Amino acid sequence: MGSAVFASLAAILGKVGIEGVATGAAWLCYWRALQEGPASVVAPVDRLSLLVTAVLSRVVLDEHASRRAVAGLALSLAGALLMALPAL
Repeated sequence: MGSAVFASLAAILGKVGIEGVATGAAWLCYWRALQEGPASVVAPVDRLSLLVTAVLSRVVLDEHASRRAVAGLALSLAGALLMALPAL
């Protein structure tokens, strides 16, 4: 879960112009998660960082998503959940 949070922070901080620390923390958490669990579970959970990014961009940056963007986010999240189902 830390990987998803740091990945979303990296996306938001990168948009503001601050990079580096959040990206490094995201990769370290992802690497550790791969050591702890199977990649078939870790990768889809990491993809959920899209949701965290969307929520934080709305709350922190007050960005508004179009219907098309929300539909794309929903499809991406559904795909990530479908990838995780066989592993569970």
